[in-house]
Amino acid sequence: MEYVLLAVLASILPSFAVARPSSYAVWAADSAIARGQGNGLDSTGKASVSYEHGELQWGLKQLYDTTGNQSYFNYILAGANNIVFDNGTVHGGYTLTDYSLDPVRTGPTFLYLYQMTGQSKWKTAADTFRKQLETHPRTAQGQYWHKLRYYNQGWLDGIYMGDIFYAQYTKDFQSSNTTAWADITSQFNLMFQNSIQATGDANNIGLLYHGYDYSHTAAWASADRGHSPEVWDRALGWYAMALVDALDIIPNSQPGHATLLNILQTIAPKIRDAADPSSGVWWLVMTRAGHSGNYFESSGSAMFVYALLKGVRLGYIPDTDGSIVKAARKAYEYMTSHWVVSNGDGSMGWTNTVEVGSLSGNGTYEYYISVPTDLNDLKGLAAFLLASIEYEKL
Repeated sequence: MEYVLLAVLASILPSFAVARPSSYAVWAADSAIARGQGNGLDSTGKASVSYEHGELQWGLKQLYDTTGNQSYFNYILAGANNIVFDNGTVHGGYTLTDYSLDPVRTGPTFLYLYQMTGQSKWKTAADTFRKQLETHPRTAQGQYWHKLRYYNQGWLDGIYMGDIFYAQYTKDFQSSNTTAWADITSQFNLMFQNSIQATGDANNIGLLYHGYDYSHTAAWASADRGHSPEVWDRALGWYAMALVDALDIIPNSQPGHATLLNILQTIAPKIRDAADPSSGVWWLVMTRAGHSGNYFESSGSAMFVYALLKGVRLGYIPDTDGSIVKAARKAYEYMTSHWVVSNGDGSMGWTNTVEVGSLSGNGTYEYYISVPTDLNDLKGLAAFLLASIEYEKL
């Protein structure tokens, strides 16, 4: 009787189980969706305009393009509908007067949905963010402040948050607006010039500090250019992803395309060289490799894999000896073997993503390593989705 019962159970249980997909990209996306992540709602079910959701939706868009699975498009649409009323008003905590670049990361979703559906609400929502950029505070050089409360500060994070939208909006509606194209280029270039490490800097690895304060009033601002003291992996990851994504949008005919290409080709080999030789992935604080308390961080590592592989695939990054793709492969294989965990229900979990990194305090090494890591943090999981899409295109 027991054997009969076991046989019956064995025949029933598989129909309720969710099979693990062969694609890590699909597995990451399906797992996020199963948990209700990135759906325009916060943990309490309230509407929330979140850059993390915009990052996931960017990946779901690419996965939809690759697989044709309608459920990914439907999830993007449902999530955006949660933060935009039928008349195009953006709600979910968005306030223009905060002048934060973070919410603008959902803007590419609005532009995509307008392209796909033709519904005017999405154009109206996108116009809201474009109007914010018109009055957003800037440094005397023209760099957008990261947020109103961060006086005169440019952060690498903000380039990903604001300028992919800025570029896509310009391409879609103002393609001949050379002033806008030049401004987008300037955002990238000012960030690069003000935060790139100088030859004589301590712990110089040739990469970009987390941010800078043009007014030199922040506690962490250096005496020379006002930059912060450390190279934080996720901030550089945001910037690297922004470069390859923007190059995909800015027309070759615009001078800015060559400018961004030069920046990417300058930092890509340095990112490759900064990887830990043994594991192949990157340290949380890249300027302090191997120091006590430092660790391999998953979101920045995934972002680098995405940026490097996409950059090589599209011909933006020369890789004549194959070393960049080799480095990205090694890092990706470490990620799947160390940071992807099976939950036993068909879904996957993602580990080792640091919760936050801010320049609101003193920007010290001790600060960065004091921030806890989180399980299934969407900033890291979405980056892994993007990295997996590129890896699977190899």
